Formats: sequence, structure tokens, C-alpha cells
Amino acid sequence: MSDISEKNGSEDRIDDIEKVANSRGSATPVDAHYDPKFVKKTLLMIDWRMLPLLGLLYAIALVDRTNMGVARTAGMLKDLRLDIGERYSIASMIYFVPYIILQIPANLVLRKLGAQTFLTICVVGWGAAQVGMGFVTNWGLLCVTRVLLGIFEAGFFPALVFIITTWYKRHEVQKRLAVFYLCSIVIGGFSSILAYGITFLKGKGGLNGWQWIFVLEGILTILLGVLTWMFVPDFPDKARFLNDNQRKMILDRIEADRADSMPDKMTRQKFFAAFFDPLTWSFAIMFMASTMPAYAIGFFSTIIINGMGYSAAMALLLTAFPYVAAAISCFFFAWLADKTRMRAVWLAAQNVICIIGLMCTGYTSSPGVRYFGLFFINMGASGCVPGVLAYHSNNITQHSKRAVSTATIIAMGGVGGIFATTVYRQEDYPRYIPGIWATMACQFTMLTLLAINSFVFARRNRLHREGKRGPPEGTPGFSYTI
Repeated sequence: MSDISEKNGSEDRIDDIEKVANSRGSATPVDAHYDPKFVKKTLLMIDWRMLPLLGLLYAIALVDRTNMGVARTAGMLKDLRLDIGERYSIASMIYFVPYIILQIPANLVLRKLGAQTFLTICVVGWGAAQVGMGFVTNWGLLCVTRVLLGIFEAGFFPALVFIITTWYKRHEVQKRLAVFYLCSIVIGGFSSILAYGITFLKGKGGLNGWQWIFVLEGILTILLGVLTWMFVPDFPDKARFLNDNQRKMILDRIEADRADSMPDKMTRQKFFAAFFDPLTWSFAIMFMASTMPAYAIGFFSTIIINGMGYSAAMALLLTAFPYVAAAISCFFFAWLADKTRMRAVWLAAQNVICIIGLMCTGYTSSPGVRYFGLFFINMGASGCVPGVLAYHSNNITQHSKRAVSTATIIAMGGVGGIFATTVYRQEDYPRYIPGIWATMACQFTMLTLLAINSFVFARRNRLHREGKRGPPEGTPGFSYTI
């Protein structure tokens, strides 16, 4: 009986969506009749249900993938002989191989498994891999556990972005992505202080301080897997915490905004069209250029600060504060972008901030100025991560294209991780000048692509207004966000 009811409820929701889609051609937007207070109250409820939990989960994921730098400073370098050749860089980089390869397959099965099951498998899986890292006895086993970590984290971030962007209108997205990412910035930054505290467990249970970092953070991740199973939200048409009126309002708003409230069927033609779209790869390269400095900070900031002459303990503590500045900057630019409904110009501003920071850290002699440069690098890079994702999500329609292009873009973020771990070489310690220049090259590349995208989008919008081109993305009433 319950199966029949569930089936009928699902069919009713699809009927509602189809009615919304059919009414799109009318002069009055399908969401115009809703009481603004009702809309605001519902969105606030959704924000509180979704963003803190997803932000916490991503923060833990980011901490778990980048805590190698903290563990290295806490004794792992000596215990596992990571000082030989490029062992540390290789162990850091190997994570990204499965992380990149599995992004698209993971997003394609997300809807079939459901967000609850899919995300729980990811969280518990990488938590177990993290615990395992605390018991490795040599460099080879460390690489194996890093591969397992990459496998389970591969589908997690694209799934979160995919889910969040299906709930909101286009010009409401960046603030939400920024809040979600802001959680990861703050928690990720202060994780170095937590790690510093954990190192005092050195010798307990026969484990070194760096081993306790992996074990305790892995256990915390597994416990969060239980919360994921209990509270993680699904897509709007499947979410159980909404009543029928709330669900219809959310779907009507999305339909009025971009006409893709109803999931479309994935086909081979749609897959390849989305995958080979030049704009997909433009956004993907921009995302790589954004994540490269973010990963460089995550993996090497503690090491760079240590190389300025500060003790290992002080380096762990000083690592946290640039993240606070990054969190403030990230939300400010997200608020500005949503308010002005512009993306490219604010992303470009953050690229310039990052370049200034890189010059300060790489080419000044004062430890204070070099440390100040890390603030600017973090501020410029961190805000670009949600910014590029919002820029992309604002300029596409259809769930099938969103699934493929989002996974492709975030996979290129993994390439940024590989890039960061290979150009910041042990032989260039403590200034890492080649890495500094490689990071600046990424920023100049992104500035170039922002200019190209802005020209293409503006031209397509103009040609459509003049009647010389069909509607953008084949969707009447849609226009590109510049």
C-alpha cells in the first residue's frame, strides 16, 4: 500500500511540474502569485536544513584531503621518509587520479541511488580510508590509502554542487555556494589548530602525533556519515521535509527562472553535447585555475610558514588566520555578485588580489610581509571556487547538462590539485618560486578566459535580442549572465 501511495505521490509531482512547464509561455511568471513571506520563510528553512550540514561535510572532506601538510610537520615526514625525492608530492598527488576519473560516473548515478544513500557511502568510505592512513607504516601504504580516499571523495563535491544549484534561482546561487564553501574555509583553517592540539597525544596507544590526526579526524568523518543518512536533503522533487505547497513553489520558481525544474532523461547525444561544449571546458579551466592556489595553500602554507623561520607549533597556529580573511572576502564577493547579477568582473578582481599575494609571499624578504601575502592568496583563490561554480550554473539549463558539465568542471579542480602538488617541489623549499609563478600563470589564464566568456555571452544575448539567433540554451526567456 505504501509503495502505491509513494508511486501516486511521485506521479502527482510530475504532473505539477509538467503543468508548470506548459504555463511558461504565458505572460505572467508561474511563480508570481506566491506570497513573498511564504517564499522567504520556505527558503530560509531550506537554507538551514541544507547549507550547514553540507558545508560541514565538505569542510571535513577538504580537511581530510589536505591534512598531509599538517601531518608532515607533525612528524610524518621523518617516520615515513617522505623527505626522499618527491615522495611527499607524489603521495599528495596520487589522491587526485581516481578523484578526477570518477567524477562524471558518480554524478550520473547520483539520481538513481538518491542523495541520501550516495552521500552516506561517500562519507563513511573516505572516513574509513582516513582512519587507515593513521596506521600505515611506509610510503607505499600511504599512497594506497590516499587512492582510496580519492575514490570515495570523487563524487561528493560535484553531487553537493549539483544538488544545491537545483534548489535556487540563478542569482540566488552564489551566496548559498559561498556559505556552503565558507564553512569549509573556516573549519579547514582552524583544523591546523585542532591538529596542533591532537599532536599532544603523541605516544598514546603507541601512535605518533601525526597518526592521531588521521585516526581522530577519520572517526569524526564516520560519525558524520550517520548524520548524512539521517538529515541530508535530496533534490526538490524528492525531498521529504517539504510539504506539497512548498515543493510546488520551489519547482515553480525554478521553472520560471530557467525552465529545468523537471529532470530530463540523459541520452548519449546529450552527454557528448555537454561534455564537448567549449564553454564547459572554459569553465573547467577556470575552476582548475581557482583550485590550484587553494590546494597549494592547503598543502603547503604550514610548510611555507615553517620555512619563514617559525617553529612547527607556531606554523600550525599561524596557518589558521589567513582562512578567516578568506571567509570574509568569499562571502563579500558572493553577496556583491548576486546583488549586481554579475560574475566575471568580481572573479577578475579576486584574481588580481591573488596575484598581489603571490608576489608578496614569493619576492619579499620580510617574514611578516610574506605571511601577509598568504592572506591575499587565500582571499583571492577561495572566493573564486564558489564564484566559478555559480558563473557556470547561471549559464546552463537542463539537469542532464548540469550533471555532466558540473562533474567535468570539478574534475578539472582535481587537475588543479595535481598541478599544485607537483610544481611546489621539495627542492624549491622554502620559497617555492617556480610554484609561485605557475600559480600566477593560472590567474592570468583565468583573466583571459573571463574576457572571452564575457564577449561570447554578451554577443549571444545581443544577437538574440536582435532576432538573429535563437534563445540562449534553447530556452525562451533565458539570457546569459556575464
